[in-house]
Amino acid sequence: MASSSSIAVRELPLFPLPELVLFPGRPLPLHIFEFRYRIMMNTILESDRRFGVLMWDPVEGQPASIGCCAEIIHFQRLPDDRMKVLTLGQQRFRVLEYVREKPYRVGLVEWIEDDPTDQDLRPLAGEVEQLLTDVVRLSAKLTDQSIELPEDIPSLPLELSYWVASNLYGVASEQQALLQMQDTSGRLEREAEILTSTRNHLAARTVLKDALQ
Repeated sequence: MASSSSIAVRELPLFPLPELVLFPGRPLPLHIFEFRYRIMMNTILESDRRFGVLMWDPVEGQPASIGCCAEIIHFQRLPDDRMKVLTLGQQRFRVLEYVREKPYRVGLVEWIEDDPTDQDLRPLAGEVEQLLTDVVRLSAKLTDQSIELPEDIPSLPLELSYWVASNLYGVASEQQALLQMQDTSGRLEREAEILTSTRNHLAARTVLKDALQ
């Protein structure tokens, strides 16, 4: 259903990637070597440097319907027409239909955002940040390494929710679910659940490690 504001729809070149979910504000380095994607990058560089990243779903055998736009912020040409590009996640989109498949996919997309809320999300964001701190502290203790959270972690709830989601490893389907959410509090609550589970697991292993020493 259309909202009162006009929905921006545009054509966007699409780059499906297995087990990879891009989030707004997060960097994504890519090594471009496949012929069709070399064509895509050269075309994009002559326009607005933007393309869509979609997680390829191996179970469904097709890309997800919701992805994140990437903007090329730096590129380096290599021998054999290969290319290294550094991209940055921009806004999320939903694929409405595929316009063409060759030489690469192009989709008609609409931009999506989280629903506005009057709820003060700062306490929830603070809880997520505390859980992150606990997980890092326990990981450091378990591995006898000095691990610290980066200083540039976003403090705003929406940006924090994207940061946490992008740093979950080995759970692309969970990341995709978080990307598709259009509710910041729901995303932060799910991340709090994941981090609590991780913290409890690490705490149990730390107790065991202490007992065995």
